[in-house]
Amino acid sequence: MKRIFLIFGIVLSINVFAQEMPLGTSELPELNITKQKAEIFTIVEKAAEFPKGINNFQQLIAKNFRERKVKGQGVETCELIFVVERDGSMTGIQAKGSNESFNEEAIRALSKIKYKWIPGEINGYKVRSRYKVPLTLRFD
Repeated sequence: MKRIFLIFGIVLSINVFAQEMPLGTSELPELNITKQKAEIFTIVEKAAEFPKGINNFQQLIAKNFRERKVKGQGVETCELIFVVERDGSMTGIQAKGSNESFNEEAIRALSKIKYKWIPGEINGYKVRSRYKVPLTLRFD
């Protein structure tokens, strides 16, 4: 009984593989599929931009910033670094500077901004791009 099923299966599979291809389908165009990586670009053809302009963006950071939370003397600097995603949202917010309280407050002030950016582009495609904003705070 097992041999009958085996022979029957072989005969059917020969019939399936022996079929000819219909005319006109033997030359299909080559399909190039490229996987979009979640790569973060630092150099793009069209830079990410804040919809109301960079001056308005800086004003929003200043408005959200609470100077009384920062402890320090003289001049403090930090650099805000974040990723503008394809949908315009900001992710991966970091602050690099020597004053930890300044860094924390800068991250908090930036995180409060809910406007979406216009993402950067390469070859007309929206891409993730890294953006840097320098901040300076002078103590009196």
